[in-house]
Amino acid sequence: MLEGILTGLSTALIPINILLVFVGVFAGTIIGMLPGLGPISAITLMIPITYGLDPASGLILMAGVYYGAVFGGSTSSILLNAPGIAGTVATAIDGYPLAQKGYPGKALAVAAYCSFSGGTIAAIFLLFAAPALAKVSLSFQSADYFALMVLGLTSVAAFASKGKFLMAVMMTILGLMLSTIGTSQSAGVQRYTFGRMDLIDGLSFLLLAMATFALSEAMMSVLKKPKGAENADAVNTTHIGSLKVTREEFKQIAPTIARSSVLGFFVGVLPGAGATIASFLAYGMERSLASAKEKLKFGKGSLIGLAAPETANNAASSGSFVPLLTLGIPGSGTTAVILGALISYGIQPGPRLFVERPEVFWSVIISMYIGNIVLLVLNLPLIPYIARVLAVPRQFLIPMILFFSMIGVYLVSFNTVDIFIMVFIASIALVLRLLGFPMAPMLLGFILGAMMEDNLRRALVISDGSISFIWQRPITLTILIITALTLLKPLLGLFIKDDSQTA
Repeated sequence: MLEGILTGLSTALIPINILLVFVGVFAGTIIGMLPGLGPISAITLMIPITYGLDPASGLILMAGVYYGAVFGGSTSSILLNAPGIAGTVATAIDGYPLAQKGYPGKALAVAAYCSFSGGTIAAIFLLFAAPALAKVSLSFQSADYFALMVLGLTSVAAFASKGKFLMAVMMTILGLMLSTIGTSQSAGVQRYTFGRMDLIDGLSFLLLAMATFALSEAMMSVLKKPKGAENADAVNTTHIGSLKVTREEFKQIAPTIARSSVLGFFVGVLPGAGATIASFLAYGMERSLASAKEKLKFGKGSLIGLAAPETANNAASSGSFVPLLTLGIPGSGTTAVILGALISYGIQPGPRLFVERPEVFWSVIISMYIGNIVLLVLNLPLIPYIARVLAVPRQFLIPMILFFSMIGVYLVSFNTVDIFIMVFIASIALVLRLLGFPMAPMLLGFILGAMMEDNLRRALVISDGSISFIWQRPITLTILIITALTLLKPLLGLFIKDDSQTA
């Protein structure tokens, strides 16, 4: 472990990587605070840049964009009551009322300190938790990886809002179907290419991610009226006020920060949980633990009510890298995009990453600690100026997103056909989004589909075409049992609910 940490330090402290941490967290902060965009869009826009970088440097940049966007999402929540990302919805419950009372600077400062604390504590936990999970790396075989991919697909439930689980499953199946386009790596046979040379290598992950998130998000923004524009009481972004937080206020929120950091990290570790669930759980926990007098302040500008979700969502963001790096299972749409980017580098996230690419594994963890310091040092003095980005008119912002999306895809392949395919997919994605279909499950199915197929073929070859590999290896069987229980849990919940209603 010590050797790994030193490897990570030597990689993360290279001048170019430190610069990328600065760029990542700053870009993530700006994009994250714009309502309608978020870490998925931010990372998607950064992927074309990372293709010219070393894998470790690219992942450091994307990780910085991720927790930078979570940090930035709180700014629009506090000032406009329009969360930049889903993970900062709970932040708006007390952050916006506090800003309306005349303390927008204090609210933003508390959010900054809590983001730093949650992210830093979680990065330390990650330092010790990840190697513990990676110890099983040498025992994993193709059958185990296939089972992991199947388990990863069950996290589709996390991407589905209430009552839309079937829609999420349908989108996952669509993603699996799209992953079969191109030449089969194991059989060498062309599938669903329709005789087009442009489809021989299949659909590009970058193209699909840009089309379904960045491009379709920009098109959705044209059709939707921004929440901030509907809010006549939105806080003036040009006058933030004092950022001072008193010693008494720090003492008041310190226990909350400690509890929410631990809760947020462990919720983030669970595949499919993520920052949104962590923030609401932390908010609910602190409200139940608060005194009767403090409980009355919740929803009206409570510092504890602001500190809890803001700490938890940043801790969960770091925690979500545990299943991603050690098991290859994305816990959210954002980590699914990062997973796809890693695979496009030729890196297979999972138990063997710890052994095969220790410089990538450890440098990301070390960079998270550096990134949280950069976030605090860079953004705290710049909050009054960064907040003015919220005043950028949409008629300037949306064309910029469209431009960077198309240029990003073109610069990777230099193929104009990719632009037409991207616009076509974005148009379909727009219709699906208007109908309420989530996009993240499709991306998850697309990413895991090819890996699942390859590992299944290898497992079948090893077992002479028999499906006995499912129960021959204890690890494979255990993972598949967990998968079955995960799938049965919602059904059991429905039966229990029906029985209770009948009673």
